[in-house]
Amino acid sequence: MVEGTDQQLVDSGISGRAGAIAAALAGIADRIEARRQPDQDVQIVAVTKRFPPEVAAAAVMAGCRELGENYGQELLAKAEAVDELLTGTDIDPPRWHMIGPVQRNKVKKLVGRVALWHTVDRVSLAGELARREPGAAVLVQVNTTGEASKSGVDPAGLDRLVNAAGELGLVVRGLMTMGPTDPSRDPRPAFALCRRLADGLGLDDCSMGMSGDFEVAVDEGATIVRIGSLIFGPRPD
Repeated sequence: MVEGTDQQLVDSGISGRAGAIAAALAGIADRIEARRQPDQDVQIVAVTKRFPPEVAAAAVMAGCRELGENYGQELLAKAEAVDELLTGTDIDPPRWHMIGPVQRNKVKKLVGRVALWHTVDRVSLAGELARREPGAAVLVQVNTTGEASKSGVDPAGLDRLVNAAGELGLVVRGLMTMGPTDPSRDPRPAFALCRRLADGLGLDDCSMGMSGDFEVAVDEGATIVRIGSLIFGPRPD
C-alpha cells in the first residue's frame, strides 16, 4: 500500500477498496510466478473498463500503475478523473494502455494519454499514430484464432505491417492477440503462435491472456496480461 494518501481518498472509500485490490493483485502475481520462466517478466495491466474512476484510483493506490481501457472516450474521461482524485497525494499517476480498437479520427484526442497502444492492426492507423505521436510505443495486433469476428492482421500480413510501422517511426515493442471467443476452445495454440511470430520478428513483448486464460498465456510466453474481473470483480453493466 502506498503511504501519504489524503483524507479525500479515505472519505471516498478508495483507500478501503485498495486493500482488496492489492490482495487480488498479489494472488495473481503468485500464480504468474509459479508458471513463468526465469527470464520471463510479466506485467499485469488492470483493465478498468466500465468501472468508475474511484476503482481505477484504488488500483493505483494498491500499487498497480498500468491500467487498460477499451474505449478512447472512457480512457480520456477516466484518466482526467483519476488525476484529480490523486491530486495532493504522493501517488504517481497511472500509465494508460489502449487495449481496444482505435479509429483513426480518435487518435488525436488520445495522444499524450496512452503509454502503449496494443491494437495497431493496419497501416493507415500506424500512419496516423506516427503523424500525431512520432516514436509512440505500439503493439501490432495479430489474429491468431482465424475468427472473422476478431480484429488483428492475418499472420500472413504481419511482417509487412510490423515493417511499415517501424519505417513510419513507431516503436514496435511486440504483438498483441486474443484467445478464441468460444470458451470451450483451447487458447494455447493461439498464444503459442503469437509467441512464435514475435520471436521470429525479434520482438520482445506478447500481450495475451485475460482473467480466464492468463495462466495458459504465461505458459506460452506472455509478457503482458490484461486482467479485469479477477482484480475488480464482476464488471458493472
